[in-house]
Amino acid sequence: MAIPHDTGFAEVGDRCWVARFEFLDVNVGLVGGDHGLLVVDTHASEVAARRVVEHVRALGVGDVVGVVNTHQHFDHTFGNVVLVEEYGDGLPIYSHDSVPADLAVSAPALQAEARADDSRPEHADIAATRVLAPTTTFSSAKAVDLGGRYVELVHPGRGHTGGDVVVRVGDADVLFAGDLVEESAARSGVPGFGDDCFPMEWPITMDLVLQLLDPGSVVVPGHGLPVDKDFVEEQRSAIGIVAETIRDLAGRGVPVADALDATEWPYPKEELARAVARGYAQLPRSARSLPLL
Repeated sequence: MAIPHDTGFAEVGDRCWVARFEFLDVNVGLVGGDHGLLVVDTHASEVAARRVVEHVRALGVGDVVGVVNTHQHFDHTFGNVVLVEEYGDGLPIYSHDSVPADLAVSAPALQAEARADDSRPEHADIAATRVLAPTTTFSSAKAVDLGGRYVELVHPGRGHTGGDVVVRVGDADVLFAGDLVEESAARSGVPGFGDDCFPMEWPITMDLVLQLLDPGSVVVPGHGLPVDKDFVEEQRSAIGIVAETIRDLAGRGVPVADALDATEWPYPKEELARAVARGYAQLPRSARSLPLL
């Protein structure tokens, strides 16, 4: 399903739309009901979020009555303040329970990095953004009534971050997966194994996500083009290989510093340094042997 960058919202299912943006190849989702619209993620800055609002208004199908942050990263949360200013102080922003505290820790450091890096004009916008945390959190699942349509917000477990949430629109067979699923050609489709990922838990989390899908489901990743269940199954398999390879190497006593060069990986090893380091750290001591001499 081809969705060009920066051209507004394209419908991917009944009253489910996606806007795809060139910066970071990030997606913003939109779900419509009789009461209004639910925005899925708010882009990377106030400036970027104002473009999101312009696209919502150009679509002309209603006002925003709620927002979901699929996780705490800036490119999915830094537009929150604009949506609240545009649609009212009472606008609920939904997320997993962990997101407000994680955002409070990560945002200042991220903005300091952006302030020091002038390689792209968007970095100044990120640095200047007023960060607004989600207001309505939940631990495992929440149903949002949009009027004539319930949308399920589900925390399937930890993976890309500790607070990943997927948004399931059951009657349209559409799932907004956040960064648990990665399609973006800009990253060669490699999942985001970052400084706050949980590589050993991610495969089990993906198993729950797959249980929410049917063969004809449309899955919208946090970055890149919409995909299908087969794509998600293949990515889950690769993520599982990463986890089991980490477990095997640690169990055989291969030092973490040598792990990337010790075997073959399903993704370029340059993309997996943090996955390996965090995987080793997250394994119980009983699953690690003394380093080989």
